[in-house]
Amino acid sequence: MSHPVFAESSPQISKRRKELAPKQLEAFQAFSREAFADGALPAVTKQLIAVAVAHTTQCPYCIRGHTRGAHRAGASDEQIMEAIWVAAEMRAGGAYAHSTLALDELDRIGKER
Repeated sequence: MSHPVFAESSPQISKRRKELAPKQLEAFQAFSREAFADGALPAVTKQLIAVAVAHTTQCPYCIRGHTRGAHRAGASDEQIMEAIWVAAEMRAGGAYAHSTLALDELDRIGKER
């Protein structure tokens, strides 16, 4: 039988989390509600940011949850996909930017010869 790498979330898992650490769960949920509430940034923008971040952290639960959250907040499919492309650019941009370290090391190796 195949076992998924990332188990599906379920009411039983939610119940277990609450049983094991109810105060922490309550605090996390309150923080999450506040973080995603309309403020200087509208909720839809915050959800689009979360979609992008979820793709850079590669959290499958976050990807699903914030894609759903962005859609519920009014984001279009096109906006969600553009947020994902921003994430892709940032992830690739990190590799590009950090190539400075490799180039610096190659220069050091060259000077040691």
